[in-house]
Amino acid sequence: MEQYTVTGMSCAACSARVEKAVSKVPGVSSCSVSLLTNSMGVEGTARPEDIIAAVEEAGYGASQKGADAAKRSGSRAADEELLKDKETPVLRRRLIASLCFLIPLMYVSMGHMMWGWPVPGELEGNHVAMGLFQLLFTVIIMVINQKFFISGFRSILHRAPNMDALVALGSGASFLYSTYALFAMTDAQMRGDAEAVMSYMHEFYFESAAMILTLITVGKMLEARSKGKTTDALKSLMRLAPKTAVIIRNGAETEVGIEEVRTGDIFVVRPGENIPVDGRILEGHSAVNESALTGESIPVDKEAGDPVSAATVNQSGFLKCEATRVGEDTTLSQIIQMVSDAAATKAPIAKIADRVSGVFVPAVIGIAVLTLIVWLIAGQSFGFAVARAVSVLVISCPCALGLATPVAIMVGSGMGARNGIMFKTAVSLEEAGKMEIVALDKTGTITSGEPKVTDLLPAEGVSEEELLSLAYALERKSEHPLAKAILALAEEREIEAGEVKDFQAVPGNGLSAVLQEEQLYGGNLIFIRKHAKVPEDLRKAAERFAEDGKTPLFFSKNGTVTGVIAVADVIKEDSPQAVKELQNMGIRVVMLTGDNERTAKAIGRQAGVDEVIAGVLPDGKESVIRRLKRNGRVAMVGDGINDAPALTRADIGIAIGAGTDIAIDAADIVLMKSRLSDVPAAIRLSRATLRNIHENLFWAFFYNVIGIPLAAGVWFPLFGWKLNPMFGAAAMSLSSFCVVTNALRLNWFRVHDASRDKKIKIRNHKEEQSMEKTMKIEGMMCGHCEARVKKCLEALPGVEEAVVSHEAGTAVVTLSTDVSDEALKKAVEDQDYQVLGIE
Repeated sequence: MEQYTVTGMSCAACSARVEKAVSKVPGVSSCSVSLLTNSMGVEGTARPEDIIAAVEEAGYGASQKGADAAKRSGSRAADEELLKDKETPVLRRRLIASLCFLIPLMYVSMGHMMWGWPVPGELEGNHVAMGLFQLLFTVIIMVINQKFFISGFRSILHRAPNMDALVALGSGASFLYSTYALFAMTDAQMRGDAEAVMSYMHEFYFESAAMILTLITVGKMLEARSKGKTTDALKSLMRLAPKTAVIIRNGAETEVGIEEVRTGDIFVVRPGENIPVDGRILEGHSAVNESALTGESIPVDKEAGDPVSAATVNQSGFLKCEATRVGEDTTLSQIIQMVSDAAATKAPIAKIADRVSGVFVPAVIGIAVLTLIVWLIAGQSFGFAVARAVSVLVISCPCALGLATPVAIMVGSGMGARNGIMFKTAVSLEEAGKMEIVALDKTGTITSGEPKVTDLLPAEGVSEEELLSLAYALERKSEHPLAKAILALAEEREIEAGEVKDFQAVPGNGLSAVLQEEQLYGGNLIFIRKHAKVPEDLRKAAERFAEDGKTPLFFSKNGTVTGVIAVADVIKEDSPQAVKELQNMGIRVVMLTGDNERTAKAIGRQAGVDEVIAGVLPDGKESVIRRLKRNGRVAMVGDGINDAPALTRADIGIAIGAGTDIAIDAADIVLMKSRLSDVPAAIRLSRATLRNIHENLFWAFFYNVIGIPLAAGVWFPLFGWKLNPMFGAAAMSLSSFCVVTNALRLNWFRVHDASRDKKIKIRNHKEEQSMEKTMKIEGMMCGHCEARVKKCLEALPGVEEAVVSHEAGTAVVTLSTDVSDEALKKAVEDQDYQVLGIE
């Protein structure tokens, strides 16, 4: 997505106009304009020159984002400069200058006329002089706020009137009618008609013309300040980026600008310094504070070989590192890009406001003209009719509609970033809260992804230390993942082990070696039974371990079993609570894994998921997600390369931050802390943001629906209610401010507080389960076998899909109509495989 900075926009009608103009440029596939950040994201093959020309033709200015500033100081500094609040200081100066002239104007026009406050002798009783005084001061205020008139009338000339057009027309109409009244008063003065002079004095709306401009400026300033706060999270992330790095060149330490660091450079970081770029530690060990990226306050211990990220803080030791990712490729830059892209894109709900905003201003001008005509026909004075028409113009506020969605999206995205939850687009932020099913990968998502020793069960007469020492000696030369778990525990307990000889690994069974003339064996039950007699109590204990999803490893010495060590990929501490929170939200939780069914179900029971689907290969995960989507919106949570197809297929893909780059690229949401508890937190934040958007849109629509009829004088014949244009301008100023302020409340939302979770209404999933059969198949040896079984099953009428796994020895068949077990069995056995059972 190519990003541009757009200047001259003042309201939602402006952004709608720019979006419409750029969308017509040949080669543009999509365009999204953000009034909040004055930015535009464009996708397609169109040239930047053509896009900029289209924006300028629509009456606005555009440039490629950070193009000039980036040449001087680096793109990140340019982006930060673009987000800097430049509006508020300008508007504050305009407001102060306006007030300097508005106060004396209001003193004369209202203080003297309504309450008899004293005025200089030259004005006392001289109504023409007072009129000239008001005209002069109003002209000065109009010149100070000339931007409204320039922008407003320019938009009218481009046949795309915006909010400034409403302000300019309202203030201008009040001024012109008052000027007409002043000239009429001079004529009455010349004729000596004192009564007419007094009547024209009450037709002056100079103070309204000036007050409208001043109050709108107040509202614009409040809005600008609030809008500035919505980008605080993004600006704070940008400020984290280090400006310099100390690298080693020609054997000496040299401090260089961060933009000069290249991949492969060696850099050093002393205690208390920020790590400048992503890298890998070559020498040293330290505790690194990664809270800037993950939100986790506890420092992480790092040593040689471990990765480090830009903007994290080295708290203790001296580190020497190799740069692996620099510039826009660092983790920090990618986080900033995600938040920025989320702000630049539009949520689906924003399209409603965009459609309304596109016709809002012309409709309001039409209502104002109609109001003027109706009151004149009704016999009211021209002054009364003008006041009602001006009130309609100045009370109408398209800005509230235009800001309702983007401010909430920006604050929600920033809130997520501060908590390590990265929403890539506004769509993902809006849609995450609507999920009905969450599918969880097992390894690395529900579990830690690293096998650990869970149980040590020595045989009678053998100590835990002796069992672990024998296992350590045997497993040290093994490359199996389960061996690493035993090595880790032995090293943690500082167990010593001798050097073995004649080491031999028997694939799929176990290990053998000789230690000080003693024969050692280790492996599964079938393997160990060939070399030693297994006591009944150890065999039963091993069965219990297996039922709990653990892998029991038997060890023997000289024909005697020394004990059993159970190893398992243990679930993360927060996984059961995260699953429970999702279920409390009314979300069905499904676990997908390629593991065998017994292990999968054991993990599923510990985590508390609603359904376990085991023996699923990577392409099978994608098929399962496709099937689940028939019963509701599905979010897929995964971390590996094999999860990428499923992440892409799901309505929302959620990647664990510690996972692979491919999984992260395929996902819509990235969880930087790699915690499953952040999944319900992301959904919770999405729901809160969507609720905030609904509140904002309700306020924006409600305000205009109530305010416009009141300003037009609809209730005047019944209740005598009429709205002074000044109060209309004040209401318009406050409306946008209220919308932005409401969005800022999201900054206090607690994303991990589950106490207020509410269940959403979800669809009934029982029908899908009743149309599914699981076949136990013997004889499948490889992926080719899987393909044969899958093809023959899916060829049967009524079979929608077959997910086959040779590892699990299963075929999960999804049926659209009832298919007999005999037909399924015959199809498979015709391919020379044996069906053991159908459930």
